[in-house]
Amino acid sequence: MSQKITPFIWFIKDAEAAVQRYVSLFPNSKIVETQTAPEGVPGIPAGSVMTVEFELNGQPFTALNGGPGVFEPSGQVSFVIHCADQAEVDHYWDGLLEGGTPSQCGWLTDAFGVTWQVVPDRLMELMQGPDREAGQRVMDAMMQMVKLDIATLEKAYAAS
Repeated sequence: MSQKITPFIWFIKDAEAAVQRYVSLFPNSKIVETQTAPEGVPGIPAGSVMTVEFELNGQPFTALNGGPGVFEPSGQVSFVIHCADQAEVDHYWDGLLEGGTPSQCGWLTDAFGVTWQVVPDRLMELMQGPDREAGQRVMDAMMQMVKLDIATLEKAYAAS
């Protein structure tokens, strides 16, 4: 394996369902291998799905059904999705938000407890442009949003 760092996501029991949703949303994605638990693994019934190795847009991940009580989901770690346009923002936002909880500034926690940031590339272009005042207006507009809206960010940049 040439990948030195692979995100490893702990789920209580829904690793397989989460991975199926993720793979359905991202292009160039697949389940690589599913392993079942042998006898004697604490918190995981023998024969049930224990780990799922998968790729999202070519990036390897591993999901584990680790059971309750050891680790709980946390927003301290999130996965950023860089989106080319509003259609892509909408696609990922809507697909990941199903059963989950929106936050602000493009952040959401999906139904499985994983935190995502759905961010249009245009946001950074506008915030880091040569007009610092316009960039600040974009930042201020973004702070008021839940799902990021490129047209509204561009209006904020253009306002004087």
